[in-house]
Amino acid sequence: MSGEKKKVIALIHHDFEDLELWYPILRLREEGVQVDVVGEKAKEQYIGKYGVPAYSDYSFGEVDSDQYDGILVPGGWAPDKLRRFPEVLEMIKKMDEAQKPIGQICHGGWVLISAKILNGKKVTSTPGIRDDMENAGAIWFDVPVIVDGHIVSSRRPPDLPEYMKAYIDVLGK
Repeated sequence: MSGEKKKVIALIHHDFEDLELWYPILRLREEGVQVDVVGEKAKEQYIGKYGVPAYSDYSFGEVDSDQYDGILVPGGWAPDKLRRFPEVLEMIKKMDEAQKPIGQICHGGWVLISAKILNGKKVTSTPGIRDDMENAGAIWFDVPVIVDGHIVSSRRPPDLPEYMKAYIDVLGK
């Protein structure tokens, strides 16, 4: 990655998939990226599917996505909650319009579906939401990671190394 300081939003809500939140955060921080965890409330504890807690740095309303270089949407059941917040959908839409890296894994695709940015995009996800992705106009593949421009998508925790390599590559460009 380039020497300039990058900033990424990691979205969070209860029942996030623990590895799909933490692995990307840790990998990006290893690369020197500032990762801010953003949830419904600031300084709130959120519990993952397997009981691992995480705290939000900021609330949705406190961040300006224009000040960030990318965004990550973890899987688990959190995306079903995240997509109900207009602020989250607006962040995703603004990132999409600016062609900034958007990472989604597993059920994270639900948020991109609700933001209506997947029409004609090549993606992957957990097979459980394949129909949802295709009904949103996406072209779905059962592979570990897909990069379609600035959108990086992945299926599940075993694919995290390939997902983060691809996301870091896109973020570094």
